[in-house]
Amino acid sequence: MIVYQATKAQFLKHAFEDDIHEVVGAAYRERTGRRVSPSEFAAWKESLVSMAKVLNDRDIPEDSGVAIEYGIPGSAKRVDLIVSGFDDAKSPAVVIVELKRWDKARRTGKDAIVRTRYSGAEQDVLHPSYQAWSYAALLTGFNEAVYDGGMLLQPCAYLHNYSADGEIDHGFYAHYIEQAPLFLKGEAERGKLKSFIKRYIRHGDKGSVVVQIEGGKIRPSKYIADSIDRMLKGNQEFVLVDDQKLVFENALALAKEASPKTKNVMIIEGGPGTGKSVVAVNLLAALTRLRKLARYVSKNAAPRTVYESKLTGKMRKTEISNLFSGSGVFTDGKPNEFDVLIVDEAHRLNEKSGLYQNLGDNQIKELITSASCSIFFIDENQRVTLKDIGRKSEIERWAAELGATASHAKLESQFRCSGSDGYLAWLDDVLGVHPTANETFDRGSFDFRIVDSPNVLRGMIRAANKANNRARMVAGYCWNWVSKKRPQEYDIAMPEHGFKARWNLSSDGSLWIVAPESVEEIGCIHTSQGLEVDYVGVIVGPDFIVRGGEVVTVPECRARTDKSLSGYKTRLKAGDEDVIDEADEVIKNTYRTLMTRGMKGCYVYFTDRETAEYFKARLASPRLQAAEVSSLEPETVAGSVLPFKRVERRKAKPYVNAVPVLDLKFAAGGFSGAQFEGPDHDDWAVIPKAFRPRKGLFAAQVVGESMNRRYPNGAWCLFEVNPKGTRNNRVVVAEHRSIHDPDTGGSYTVKVYQSTKEYQKDGTWRHLEVRLRPDSDDPKYKELVLGPDAAGSVRIIAELIAEL
Repeated sequence: MIVYQATKAQFLKHAFEDDIHEVVGAAYRERTGRRVSPSEFAAWKESLVSMAKVLNDRDIPEDSGVAIEYGIPGSAKRVDLIVSGFDDAKSPAVVIVELKRWDKARRTGKDAIVRTRYSGAEQDVLHPSYQAWSYAALLTGFNEAVYDGGMLLQPCAYLHNYSADGEIDHGFYAHYIEQAPLFLKGEAERGKLKSFIKRYIRHGDKGSVVVQIEGGKIRPSKYIADSIDRMLKGNQEFVLVDDQKLVFENALALAKEASPKTKNVMIIEGGPGTGKSVVAVNLLAALTRLRKLARYVSKNAAPRTVYESKLTGKMRKTEISNLFSGSGVFTDGKPNEFDVLIVDEAHRLNEKSGLYQNLGDNQIKELITSASCSIFFIDENQRVTLKDIGRKSEIERWAAELGATASHAKLESQFRCSGSDGYLAWLDDVLGVHPTANETFDRGSFDFRIVDSPNVLRGMIRAANKANNRARMVAGYCWNWVSKKRPQEYDIAMPEHGFKARWNLSSDGSLWIVAPESVEEIGCIHTSQGLEVDYVGVIVGPDFIVRGGEVVTVPECRARTDKSLSGYKTRLKAGDEDVIDEADEVIKNTYRTLMTRGMKGCYVYFTDRETAEYFKARLASPRLQAAEVSSLEPETVAGSVLPFKRVERRKAKPYVNAVPVLDLKFAAGGFSGAQFEGPDHDDWAVIPKAFRPRKGLFAAQVVGESMNRRYPNGAWCLFEVNPKGTRNNRVVVAEHRSIHDPDTGGSYTVKVYQSTKEYQKDGTWRHLEVRLRPDSDDPKYKELVLGPDAAGSVRIIAELIAEL
């Protein structure tokens, strides 16, 4: 749908002689039957006049086309303004313009995201250049008239009130600004935008090009189909195994035979780790190869963002981003607009859509209506908010009401938790999700442990993550997200343990589970559900406790910033006692979901001691369990407790169960790899098996307050000598002649390392800058910055890999 369409000459008349916003508003009401919001009306009034001043140039053909508010079929996206015509070679050409009235914004660390005031509050929004580029990519990849008609699409963004400030135009967004140039406030910028348009629009088309686009059939181009096919081939994460292949083939056959007159709905049930998402991604690829218009849909952004990044191998958006969608964008969709919608994590669907849950009717209804075939992947025991409506019975009800035939399938084979069906059954029983015959659990091949300190938990996850970046910490949402507004503060604090950490909802966003540095953060249910790691460390908060052998859930202990139980108190006050059972189910399902993210192991810390003891008692070998996760008879030295057993050389098994204990003040200046080839050390630390002793590791004490946000003064930590690979954003022991560290009293320091390199054409490189950054609450500790002359002589002695 196009709200407004005219030639350039007509558009200029409406802009300068009439009220353009009134003209567009009347056209909008005529085409949609609705009135536009006051904010959008004001945006038209200002931005369209600004754009008219750009187009008021005699070198831009008078009969070139101007289209306003073009709704792209198969999406909820609307293009602000299109200028159309022909280029020098008489080929059809289109300039897509994203218009903004913004006058300020702040950059974030998230791909294509800026922060600005929107809808009355400051929030994260898409960068305008990314928006314009994504519209062009969507049309180029899915509109047959564009890719078969040889149309040239050139996107750009025009922020007519925004002066350059190094934020919106920061180099972090350079990739998207290169794809869709950014034009800002001022006569010079306006002139640049004029030149940009004139470069492509050389002859008028009287709006015919946009008419062709509007009439173009929507289906994926061969380029898109080939791209996703190429990405999937050889990617071991997406190989179909056992019943996954059978379910995939049945679903594919059902999708092929579906049509607007014979609508199909398929419900695929599967527990954690049965490969629901693997089947979903394979279906997306297969259907796209068949040139079917298909989308992978999920309510949460995390699953679709992570699977997109795993397919492309990139952490930023690409052309295939348009194959992934949220569940709330189908409120105004046309019936059977899609061939197939593949709905992952369907148990998380809501009734209403939108930021304020005020749009649409029912997401299940809208999804089935929008496609000839809808495939729902579901696990009812992973419904984790009061608003989740994704039940098998609800999908079946809407399928019948909308005239669709419902089919069923089940994924049984377990590939997560080391394939341990026994662990999952025990977990259901011990969490009180539902009773099973598995009253105890004997670990076997799945590494399940209960630890007595969050610091030990963090150390184990850091150590496990060293192998391949596949270990993360998660927690129940019992701590407020204070770092959202105050980034330097910590969300999860346990002073009795000297433990502090932040929630994952920061710069990593939906990619938290794969972003390399996010091992230092703690994930929540909303960014981990539907995803997996090798090892997961779970903090069970005070919302889940055991009293007298009975599981008790405490909704009041959930954080204020968590919306999972939104409406609980209101319903309870109104006498709705059903909400008690619903909240109980939500809390239990949350921990069931968190504790089944691990492929190989799950380590758990309970904030409540009675609950921890109950879980230990439910293990088949509680004595062995306690021994393996304890600190191995911690000893007290000089009034402090060592988190390991200190032994003499003759009693130790060097690098089998023990590593040397070194005094950093004495040894740092003389470190070398050769020191660690043999067992010639006096003191040894027998450490828990989770840390896997090996040559090059040693234990030492961190002294001082320069890293107290991560490690308290006096913390005993595990280090690795001469670490390999990138050291960026890792905590290291660094040595340089210009360092005079007050804590160590020498020319070395324990700090967060960051470096910038310059690469030469011959493949060599040099350091332009090295930064050694403290992470401390004490302002006296300053960042040490070394320029090109000094940076090359910084020596990394060791890397801190875990707190013991």
